[in-house]
Amino acid sequence: MLPSLPRWIAHRGGGSLAPENTLAGIRLAARLGLRAVEFDVMLSADGTPVLIHDETLERTTNGRGRVAETADAVLFALDAGDGEPVPTFRAAASLCRELGLLANVEIKPAGGYERATAEAVAQVALAVWQGSAHLPLLSSFSLEALAVVRDRAPQLPRGLLYDQVPADWHAAFVELDARTLHCAAGQVDGQLLAAAAAHRVPLLCFTVNCPEQAKTLFAGGVAALFTDRLDLAVAETAAYNRLQPSA
Repeated sequence: MLPSLPRWIAHRGGGSLAPENTLAGIRLAARLGLRAVEFDVMLSADGTPVLIHDETLERTTNGRGRVAETADAVLFALDAGDGEPVPTFRAAASLCRELGLLANVEIKPAGGYERATAEAVAQVALAVWQGSAHLPLLSSFSLEALAVVRDRAPQLPRGLLYDQVPADWHAAFVELDARTLHCAAGQVDGQLLAAAAAHRVPLLCFTVNCPEQAKTLFAGGVAALFTDRLDLAVAETAAYNRLQPSA
């Protein structure tokens, strides 16, 4: 089952405080007290699911070329920032389970690899979280990838991911048997908030780094926010917890 969502999710592992999509970022988020992290997964040329956001290597590593055309032997020798290697999804998943973190795994296939990426992610997730009561949340912009997960690993919770949510989103949500709806924070309006509330669908928004925007979104009923500002998440969570009635 999917555990109750924390209000804040560290974007790409450690937000802006560590190289993105690295084990160092995940460890940092846990040390700071966050209970959930998000990261991106695509396939190497050898079919290994790895943590990286872009289809190309230049922005986040010292390598060059397309991730999907880079062999593991080359990929894992690269520097993803501050000496951190590009991690495998299995390593990141195992670390999240060890640290008790909810993992929001964004299936981010290179063009043409939607099915293969989803199958590889589902296989690793099932193996790493076998026997766990708290499963990862697998999200994607790719409806094909989410359909693969639904069919191959229906027990894994799925999140439907959009930049701007289309008017017919709920039909896709039902078809994919999704659990959460994700979208860009700047695209949220009253109509979407009302529809999500009416269907009792948790709405998750990215990427929120402004306290005022966070306050507005939470007040409107948004369930959780992705952030690069881990300091903001820690401070807001502490303030929120102080206002909750004692058990």
